[in-house]
Amino acid sequence: MGIRAAIECKIKVLEVYEDSALVIYQLKGEWETKDPKLIDYRKLVLELVKEFDDITFCYLPRDENQMADALATLASMIKVNKQEDVKPIRMSIYETPAHCYSIEEDEEKDDHPWYHNILQYVKNREYPDQAGENVKRTLRRLAIDYVLDGEIYTKEERIKCY
Repeated sequence: MGIRAAIECKIKVLEVYEDSALVIYQLKGEWETKDPKLIDYRKLVLELVKEFDDITFCYLPRDENQMADALATLASMIKVNKQEDVKPIRMSIYETPAHCYSIEEDEEKDDHPWYHNILQYVKNREYPDQAGENVKRTLRRLAIDYVLDGEIYTKEERIKCY
């Protein structure tokens, strides 16, 4: 799909990154292709590469492919009308966190764990004393990610447990 899109855009020099070592090394001719489906796939791709002045196939391990995963997730969240122009997504990568919360030593400490207010809301639908509407709304939003089952799990941890 990506190679065809590049051809349609009249791109002549292309670097293809893939997180499947099998596909990349078969396309490069370094590994033999035995699977009938992959033989046809390889033939198709080798026909398409003739459209480029230069094309490079690069293996990118999955754990180094976070940007592609993020873009795929983003792409799955929107519908694009083919008649409309698609505006480019501008991204910046920062070396430092965008937000950092620091707890000073001299701040007043309570004896509650960090999730105390979430737990109270999940158990009893209780808000902290003197909580404003913004705090209540945030607490409700955070509580959605938890389920009470003797212990408290986030959605992600809950999936791992079952």
